[in-house]
Amino acid sequence: MEIASFDDLLKVARAQPDPQRLLFVFAGVQLPEDCTPEQRVRFEAGEGGSLAPVMCVDKSLSELTDFSDLVDESSAMGVEWRIAFVAALSGTAGCMPSSQDARKPLQHMVEAVRQGTFEGYIPFDRTGIPLRFG
Repeated sequence: MEIASFDDLLKVARAQPDPQRLLFVFAGVQLPEDCTPEQRVRFEAGEGGSLAPVMCVDKSLSELTDFSDLVDESSAMGVEWRIAFVAALSGTAGCMPSSQDARKPLQHMVEAVRQGTFEGYIPFDRTGIPLRFG
């Protein structure tokens, strides 16, 4: 099944034989300190910049209803982000992975986003629509 929305991801995750925990890395856009004047102008016009992780969290599927709840939760925390990278951590033998189990994979995701390596993660915009980098 092609994932065309965050709701699709939830459906696919809920259909898996073992329980899933979703891992989220929220990234904002920043301008490097050594940017050129041209880069600054583009950035101020809403273009360019680089992604930087600003928050990460893991959630069981029972904690998730829809994408707008995640947006509201992050807004309540005062976190500004543009892209949410999502991955699933599968349980085994019918057991849900714990937040402790998610800690190391989540840290790996944060580092991957810092380095610009997004393969294996689904990036969503603030409306819950998957993005394609190309």
